[in-house]
Amino acid sequence: MARNIEIKARIENAHQFKQRLHEITPQPAEIILQTDTFFNVAEGRLKLRDFRDGSAELIFYHRSNATEPTCSSYWRSSCEPDSMLELLTRAHGIRGVVKKRRELYLLEQTRIHFDEVDGLGTFCELEVVLEDQQTESAGQSVARELMQSLMISDDDLVDGAYVDLLEHSAVTSRA
Repeated sequence: MARNIEIKARIENAHQFKQRLHEITPQPAEIILQTDTFFNVAEGRLKLRDFRDGSAELIFYHRSNATEPTCSSYWRSSCEPDSMLELLTRAHGIRGVVKKRRELYLLEQTRIHFDEVDGLGTFCELEVVLEDQQTESAGQSVARELMQSLMISDDDLVDGAYVDLLEHSAVTSRA
């Protein structure tokens, strides 16, 4: 089981945010096109991440819906996207689909995602990958320091996954 400390923040001014991001990250971003298909499960979240290049990962994770830096426990496995999508759709049914363009930046033990999410807008995710013996509070400190460097305030933070936000926006638009 791998663990990380995560935050997700809505980005209002993408240009300013990316300027700050480029000031603190030494290498250029890796551009990743992703389609995440979430499946109905009794607990946690199960998604098939299709990289749109013939490769995919099956990811199962537990994370509470919270706006502060929160621990996530996760398991990942490489797989073939088409047959796995069919199998999981038949077994569990699709909960929702999230399409995004991700810019991945690496800074020490942190994966910084600049995401343009179809139907939702622009977000930043920080994933502080915890070492085996590293405490959650140490990872939360790293996340808080990065939030300060990137000028992410607590008011910018959102809880839940992108699929939750899409479900909420669908309900809101029907009301």
